[in-house]
Amino acid sequence: MRVTFLGTGTSQGVPPIGCKSPVCLSLNPKDKRLRTSVHIAIDDFHIVIDSGPDFRQQMLNIQAQKLDAILFTHEHKDHTAGLDDIRPFNFMQKKDMQIYATLNVQKALRKQFDYIFEEVNYPGLPKVNLNTIHKDEKFSVGGHEIIPIGVMHYHMPVLGFRIADFTYITDANYIDDVELLKIGGSKVLVLNALRNEPHISHFTLSEAVDLAKKAGVAEVYFTHISHQLGFHDEVNYNLPAGMQLAYDGLMLDI
Repeated sequence: MRVTFLGTGTSQGVPPIGCKSPVCLSLNPKDKRLRTSVHIAIDDFHIVIDSGPDFRQQMLNIQAQKLDAILFTHEHKDHTAGLDDIRPFNFMQKKDMQIYATLNVQKALRKQFDYIFEEVNYPGLPKVNLNTIHKDEKFSVGGHEIIPIGVMHYHMPVLGFRIADFTYITDANYIDDVELLKIGGSKVLVLNALRNEPHISHFTLSEAVDLAKKAGVAEVYFTHISHQLGFHDEVNYNLPAGMQLAYDGLMLDI
């Protein structure tokens, strides 16, 4: 399995528009972050988790020629806004895109992209097939078992996903002990870590570090990072052994 971080930034990306902070003005490419998403390749089967506003550019960045499925963590626009850009995959593959999402996310997609779901079959519209998933039920995508992990994003339920030895959790500030057990035995954990100051709906870096230690995973990467966290290299240098900040373009072979 190869995991590629397509984006590791928060909802506005890094830098956000108009930002003049030292991190926003950094020339280090690791301080430039598109909206959070990952691409997972298992042999010739390709999955993306979340299609945010930067989805098109992210697919161009990895020179994607094939995409079999999109998993959605939740319905916020920084994770869904790029859905229209699946159209080239529809054209190339001559089939509907398989979408895996909870009913709440599906409701939001139908509202955000109402034209996709209208009865009139207008030429060139994105073609999707919605597959309903639930927090407490494993499901299979292309023959690969996926375990949903329920977390909370303030009052909003969000799903993380475990695929074999890889666990991915973003946009969370709470996970209970039952869901935490699903992470156990993972080789790699990805977890959101927004900034150092407390936030109403995201883990801070120290909260994410503590949770990663509790989960007992040896290799941990932090994502959904804001410019407020600081310079990539400086933050990375001070992290505990086995933990580091992810960055756009980082590839992991698991």
